[in-house]
Amino acid sequence: MEIDIVFRIAAAGILIAVLNQVLSRAGRDDQAMLTTLAGLIVVLYWVIGYIGELFDTIQTMFYF
Repeated sequence: MEIDIVFRIAAAGILIAVLNQVLSRAGRDDQAMLTTLAGLIVVLYWVIGYIGELFDTIQTMFYF
């Protein structure tokens, strides 16, 4: 696993947190929630390949 994905997730988390706070303070709570949800979907899209690779590795480990 590359360290690059960890930095990308951290940067996305910081950016989404800042956007969430700005939108919440502006009174746009609905848009803040949608921004957070969109960020979660983007991060899950990035990580889904690594999760599949993890399951393949576990399957080969316990295959007899």
